[in-house]
This record gives sequence, structure tokens and C-alpha cells, in this order.
Amino acid sequence: MGLFIILYAVSKIDNTKYQEMISAMGNVFGSQNPIGQFESLEPNLNSFIETTEIINLKEQVSQLIEENDYTGFLSLEENERGITIRIMDKILFQSGSSVLGPSSFEILNKLAGILRTIPNDIRVEGHTDDIPINSPMFPSNWHLSVSRALNTAYYLIENEGLNPDKVSIVGYGEYQPIAPNADEGGRAINRRVDIVILNE
Repeated sequence: MGLFIILYAVSKIDNTKYQEMISAMGNVFGSQNPIGQFESLEPNLNSFIETTEIINLKEQVSQLIEENDYTGFLSLEENERGITIRIMDKILFQSGSSVLGPSSFEILNKLAGILRTIPNDIRVEGHTDDIPINSPMFPSNWHLSVSRALNTAYYLIENEGLNPDKVSIVGYGEYQPIAPNADEGGRAINRRVDIVILNE
């Protein structure tokens, strides 16, 4: 009979009745909050278990930066999306251009040797500063950022053997700065290509 009374109460439940029912059940089962016993089982969405490949990747990129004195050109960042390898545009492109320069080939070759060892999807993201560009080839910074991301990804696929099924591109233009565009120093930081190794 007690079970039928509870089922009837649930069908008519409001928040107050729900709290009363939980309290009553807690008295029966020896706890004021039986539901709370299971709260620790909820997944922590802000954490993830790192794979051996990701740990190795971070170590290899850090070693690459140190051994080749790439501190001013290359940096590593980890967040909820995954691992971001940030490449400043000055080592990849001439100003206002999306054509990869000779200095870009060495750094992309070294990075590709690391990227080929991981199974994760990779997204190549282009970014610019906020100074407008308006040329026959690039009507906007958005066009320039897309073209830079595309050319970087295409080089990694065609010349360095990255799996095209695992690579995608995005162009953000000036809309995701990581530093204020108040001076040339900040704008130089914002002009970049990010290679994001996505969490699976």
C-alpha cells in the first residue's frame, strides 16, 4: 500500500511535495538525502584522462620549441578543446599574403613528424589582426585567414603526409584575438595559425 501511495503522490507532484517525499524516503532508508549518495558518480565534464599520445605530443612540441629556439614563433596551449600549437604568422607568411614562405617549411616539417603519431582530429585555424585588408585577392581579413588556414593544412597533407580525413580548417579573421589590438605588439600576437589537436 505504501508503494501505491508514493506512485500516486508522484503523479500529482510539485516541488514542495517532492522535497517532502525525499525527506520521508530518507527517514526510511536512514538518510536525509538518499539521492545525494549518488552525486559523486556524476561525470566531471571539466576533466579528461590524457592518453599516452597526448602526453608525448606535449613533451615533443615543448622539446621542439626549446631545441630550435622557436620561442618567439611557436607556443603550446592546453584547454577544454585539446592541445593548441600556435604559430606566429611572421614565420609562415609575408604581410598580407597567404603563400607559405621558405621559412615555414622547416617548422611545418618538424611539426608534421609529431602530428603523424597521434590519432586525434586536427583543425587548422587562421587568425588576423584588426587592421582591414581590401585587395583583389582578399576582400576582408576573413578571406585572408581562411586562405592561410587552407594553405597550411594543404601543405601538411600534400607534402607531409597528414591524413586528410583527420584535418579540417577554419578562418576567424580578426574576431578571436588573444591580445589587445592596441599596438603592433598585440596585433603581431593575434596574427597566427593555430593547429588544434582536438580531444576525442
